[in-house]
Amino acid sequence: MPLVGFHASHEQIPPSALLGDVVQAEQAGFDAAMCSDHWAPWSVRQGHSGYAWSWLAAALQATSFSLGVVTAPGQRYHPAVAAQKIATLGEMYPGRFWAAIGSGEAINEHITGDPWPDKDTRDRRLAETIDVMRRLLAGETVTHEGTVSVHEARLWTRPDEAPPLMAAAVSTETAAETAEWAGGLITVDQDRSALRDVMDAYRGAGGRGPICVQVHLSWAPTDDEAVAIAHDQWRQSLVPAHLAWELESPEAFDERTANAAPSDVAETLLASSDTSRHLDALLELAEIGVDRVYLHHVGQEQRGFIDAFGEHVLPELQAAGVPAGTAS
Repeated sequence: MPLVGFHASHEQIPPSALLGDVVQAEQAGFDAAMCSDHWAPWSVRQGHSGYAWSWLAAALQATSFSLGVVTAPGQRYHPAVAAQKIATLGEMYPGRFWAAIGSGEAINEHITGDPWPDKDTRDRRLAETIDVMRRLLAGETVTHEGTVSVHEARLWTRPDEAPPLMAAAVSTETAAETAEWAGGLITVDQDRSALRDVMDAYRGAGGRGPICVQVHLSWAPTDDEAVAIAHDQWRQSLVPAHLAWELESPEAFDERTANAAPSDVAETLLASSDTSRHLDALLELAEIGVDRVYLHHVGQEQRGFIDAFGEHVLPELQAAGVPAGTAS
């Protein structure tokens, strides 16, 4: 059975409140946590986007389980600076931090003023960025010229063991392309057949480490409330991935989804008051071999969700074989 973690959504919740949420999640029985790393929210209605790296240090200090982040060095972050951040958290909190690396989205990266590259260029930049970061974390002095430039960079403070660098991938192509370097894969929940294809592509290309799935869901005391929360907060899920990478502002996402009906959004995630339905969906992920599941209730109020799942979902998963406190 998979480890079950809590997803902390910086796009929706101020970091001060999110710190309390992650502490409550550990107390409720979640085994781990992860967070997003955005410059801007997906929607004006979400209304937040705190700096993940400041928050991560506070969250690691306030908890005892593992935390990770999905991030995109290369444009907004220079890869040498990204490696330094990862090394510092790894040194402070040994064995408790990981980072999943992706190629980014225009909504976050356009702020540098540099042109947003096409997909092939982004993929080349990701490969170079990973190479630079891995070499720095291994203790090398790195000089590199390509889509990114590095001059005689060295990490003076490194952990005894570098934190895992995982791959963030949605498609089978990216899952296979990143398998060579990744210490694990994180992807999003989707149609079971499509999810199996992503997992198989990663493993078939030699991918090692845990396969993690981020599950977006909506829970509330009634089904109508759960659907309304999803419609208000998570309708950008209707924007196809290839287009979501290209849009530059929350307003652009809101414009694209302005006419979306609640039922449309509810088809992209499980919106239900019935915790047994959510439990069944998690058991399905376990059956296809997912190693870690990170749950993201898409509402801005997390405490009711944490309490409900802590009481009704996590104990059932543990009784079915999920080992409590096995975060890594």
